[in-house]
Amino acid sequence: MTLFKNATLVEFDPARVREGTDLLVEDDVIKEVGRNLTVAGLVAEDKTVDAGGKILFPGLVCSHHHMYSGLARGIMADIGPTPDFVSILRNLWWRLDRAIDEASLYSSGLICSIDAIRAGTTAVIDHHASPQFITGSLNVLKKAFEETGLRGATCYEVSDRRGRDDMIAGVEENVAFAQGIDAEKAKGTWSGLTEAHIGGHAPVTLPDEALKLIADACEKTGRGFHVHLAEDRYDVSHSHATYGKDLIPRLDSFGLLSDKTLLVHGVHLSSEEIAALNERDSFLIHNARSNMNNNVGYTKRIPEVKNLGLGTDGIGADMFEEIKAAYFKHKDEGGAWWPGDFLGALAAGNRLLERVYGAKFGRIEPGYKADLVVANYLSPTPLVPENIAGHMVFGMGSGVVETVMVNGRLVMEDRIFSLDIAPIYEEARGQAEALWGRMNGIAP
Repeated sequence: MTLFKNATLVEFDPARVREGTDLLVEDDVIKEVGRNLTVAGLVAEDKTVDAGGKILFPGLVCSHHHMYSGLARGIMADIGPTPDFVSILRNLWWRLDRAIDEASLYSSGLICSIDAIRAGTTAVIDHHASPQFITGSLNVLKKAFEETGLRGATCYEVSDRRGRDDMIAGVEENVAFAQGIDAEKAKGTWSGLTEAHIGGHAPVTLPDEALKLIADACEKTGRGFHVHLAEDRYDVSHSHATYGKDLIPRLDSFGLLSDKTLLVHGVHLSSEEIAALNERDSFLIHNARSNMNNNVGYTKRIPEVKNLGLGTDGIGADMFEEIKAAYFKHKDEGGAWWPGDFLGALAAGNRLLERVYGAKFGRIEPGYKADLVVANYLSPTPLVPENIAGHMVFGMGSGVVETVMVNGRLVMEDRIFSLDIAPIYEEARGQAEALWGRMNGIAP
């Protein structure tokens, strides 16, 4: 058990603040919340954390990430010109993912997981690609999640860009990974941390055969579909020219829109398409910094989306940075939303986790998963439910995060990790140099 004493409990949606409150965690869930809690029978392995009045809030969720991008930071490789989005994919990302091997993927997964925890992000929804290392790749990421203690759901992004055999191998990897998790659950050996989606790169690289195979995989495993969509205008025009359909109707014709579906970006979706995904209760994940970095345009129809989440598309997992970028870009575009609307989108990641894991997330109440963050935020103004979002956007940053619990386990305490991270970073530097060298040998 872990007993948190004297915390200022903060919840995001609906907003709530409770000062001087204690919190008892047993196994992987919150057992009791109240003032002056005492627990009889505490033993040596149990823990008491004196929060000293600091804020304690539910862990943040990155609703779309690429954990294979962890060794791309400061990349030094012969990238070549990238005047448009397609050339960015061909010259950078598709060469990077082809250069990934098992060792570099594991290293990248560890680094991304550590970075997430350090930023108070307790759960990541991942989208993976490594065409030279497909079979078994998701289990490598699973190992990284479980070693660091991060909650992570992942999938392989199926694509035909390397041929039909790789496309089929990607589907098979998704199914095998999901079935492996189900087998662990049946045997009682599941960590509770990892889950699965069925992934696809983007409709532009998914012929009808791929969508049919993906739909069958979703039905077979009971998992949802995770795919990039309408990130660039080319995805839209390709769908019209090749299939004579808008993107959402095309996916819907294969039964791929459900309440477990994650559609990522959606920059160029029409109002009619957003209404259709809303009707199916699917999620759209907004990635403000990535969209700006790739110059693909702005998602002006954000306020029309029923289930909007926030992701990073591989630019780390610092959701303090992401919510700021999302808000300021929206206002720069003349949007009507305020910080509270974007805090709601960030908190919606917990609704997504509930659908993926079949458990309760995002509240500080008995029975909810113990994914928690203690942060040392010294507020110069009152912190009340009505202005939590303003504090998040205009005051807080990931530097306030001190202690992180995931699934009832303290994975970072007073900014010290439960594992030795120095050798992980040393290994990552060597793996990054080798990865960049392999990229230089791959033609766009």
